[in-house]
Amino acid sequence: MTPLLQGVRILEVGSIVLGPYAGQILADLGAEVIKVEPLQGDFARESHPRGTRSDGALFVNNNRNKRALAIDLKRQEGRAAFARLLARSDVLLHNMRADAAEHLGLTCDAATRVNPRIIHCAALGYGQGGRYRERPAYDDIIQAASGIAALAAGPDGAPAFVPTILADKVTALHVVHGILAALLARARGFAGAIAIEVPMFETMVGFLMNEHLAGATFARQGATGYPRILAADRRPFRTADGWIAVLPYTAEQWRRFLEVIGRADVCEQSWFQDARVRQSRVDELYAIAAAALPRAATDEWIAALSARDIPCSRVNSLEDLLRDGHLADVGFFHVDPSYPDDIARALRQPIRFSGIEPCWDRPPPALGADSRAVLQQCGLEPAEIDALIEDGVVKVGEEPGKS
Repeated sequence: MTPLLQGVRILEVGSIVLGPYAGQILADLGAEVIKVEPLQGDFARESHPRGTRSDGALFVNNNRNKRALAIDLKRQEGRAAFARLLARSDVLLHNMRADAAEHLGLTCDAATRVNPRIIHCAALGYGQGGRYRERPAYDDIIQAASGIAALAAGPDGAPAFVPTILADKVTALHVVHGILAALLARARGFAGAIAIEVPMFETMVGFLMNEHLAGATFARQGATGYPRILAADRRPFRTADGWIAVLPYTAEQWRRFLEVIGRADVCEQSWFQDARVRQSRVDELYAIAAAALPRAATDEWIAALSARDIPCSRVNSLEDLLRDGHLADVGFFHVDPSYPDDIARALRQPIRFSGIEPCWDRPPPALGADSRAVLQQCGLEPAEIDALIEDGVVKVGEEPGKS
């Protein structure tokens, strides 16, 4: 954790990945992120697999450096206690449907009645100005709606989901930069409330069409699709003993690559020497690479190509990443001492800052671990908190510890 956002309090009413991943990034940057959960907890706590002393891995990897408040916002007493906390906070972030947010009193209008300077961020499935605004949305649904699944189609043409929670995580990154921009505006003197809407569908369409708007950028009937990305032979290439990714990008890189594989003759072709024509025929270059690379082993190609500064990489499996030398060098999977002893690896914030000393990461909190402390900090008396706990409005828990 890097204490850059110290003094900023963020209420994250989030679940699964989108809201929690955004909240975790902000917590990694030093904000006080209070994870507000229903009494049964974030569904991700029950995700498979689980540790012997910890919640599900999906929860563990999206909720470090946070505090946890378990409270029933469906009850008036819970909403009243939450309002006390909201009045003392800087940001309210949620990733629920608009009707659910309204039912729980989490809309921007409701929040600004309590705190006129709140930054309100709603991560939704679809923008509220469009006809899809009431549709439910999860990562798979947005991958399909945004065109991702169609682009990932296999040789048989059947659409496929990218095997990562892509839409949630990309949208979460937009949530983070939206909130950071709003915090900066407020620091520079903007005095009112700021409402941020981050819709998954529009976010992913923009993310995908960045390069694939292509010819449609210039003509109403222009063709979509960036040719280099859609080239049939743009893929990992088979070697004598495995797979390799190679990406000569500039003309000089292509020349060096073609020399390495014994096809320097291609460099003499007029179409290769003209940059625009070469780019239009990149699929032919990829086909030449695909035909040549099976002649030697992966390590041989890595050595030969790296010596000539040609971008390349072996194709790692998930298991390979656990043994990767570079990741070991930077301590990427290091586990801080405060983590429960059933956690063998953790993920760190990949961004590094010089000039400011980082702090130890805090492990993901147990359900309700900070309920009492958080409510005390927002002005509730101990007797009031006890009454909320006794009435089943608030749940308290303990931080996971060492066995």
